Amino acid sequence: MKILVTGNAGFIGFHVAKRLLERGDSVIGFDVVNDYYDPTIKEARLEILEETAQRTGSEYQFVRKNLADQPALNDAFHGHAPERVIHLAAQAGVRYSLENPHAYVQSNVVAFTNILEACRHHQVQHLTYASTSSVYGANTNMPFSEHESVNHPLQFYAATKKANELMAHSYSHLFRLPTTGLRFFTVYGPWGRPDMALFLFTKAILAGEPIQVFNHGNHTRDFTYIDDIVEGVIRANDDIAKPNPEWNSDSPDPATSNAPYRIFNIGNNDPVQLSAYIEAIEEALDKKAIKELLPLQPGDVPATYADCSELEKAVGYKPATPVKEGVANFVDWYRDFYRR
Repeated sequence: MKILVTGNAGFIGFHVAKRLLERGDSVIGFDVVNDYYDPTIKEARLEILEETAQRTGSEYQFVRKNLADQPALNDAFHGHAPERVIHLAAQAGVRYSLENPHAYVQSNVVAFTNILEACRHHQVQHLTYASTSSVYGANTNMPFSEHESVNHPLQFYAATKKANELMAHSYSHLFRLPTTGLRFFTVYGPWGRPDMALFLFTKAILAGEPIQVFNHGNHTRDFTYIDDIVEGVIRANDDIAKPNPEWNSDSPDPATSNAPYRIFNIGNNDPVQLSAYIEAIEEALDKKAIKELLPLQPGDVPATYADCSELEKAVGYKPATPVKEGVANFVDWYRDFYRR
């Protein structure tokens, strides 16, 4: 297939694009490569994608543009005619949304509108896009289910991703554009984002500096290893969304529709306490952390836990990487990449 992957210089987008190239798909990458975090790691990811394309003989093109630039995106669709789109570009980060909400409007709302319009006008077969577990917000009934309402986000970031889900449904309904939204649960692993806990903790522990442990380490997260996430994303992309023939407008299911629309959780279905996650890092580094215990931060969700049974039922998704193994793989990559 010919697949447009947005955010292919980012953590998840890079891994998805690499796996697609390795299986022989044609990939068009689209990424602005901004400086939200150190662009050096993004450029290194892009080099690996070029090398992968050369090694496998797969077709790969990269467009270094902003998704909020509608003419640039339309040019990419005209020039490359993707059959499917995996939209993983976004302004991420819960705490940064408190400082710069306008960045989230441009990257998560304006850009997504441009993606929807381009998919509509170029007869794209299927749009698979990233949502987030953060949409569950004030919900406390766990494990989180896609069939429950998510109308109480606790951060502006989560609100923009919930907006994406609603926007996708309108296009699925109006234009019969098949869309699949994936709610990611704390993805980690090699080539991860430098602003995330695993990266920050590893860097600080190696330097002998204290790590900030919010909520006194009592957070629980459904930490999901990147290889498991990639498998789920690609399987979802391969399986085109269809209308649910049993959908009932008198009792509407938020996860499906009488339009070709669906929402899935994509997590590990095995929550781990933050304190145990830190212990796994300490074990992999063979070094103890200096912990600065802090209260819960504004916008933070104390716990996440994914019910992934619907994604398993639909495409056979079943994560298989234990946290200790995944953390050790990250530490090995980190030491190699940074020569530590």
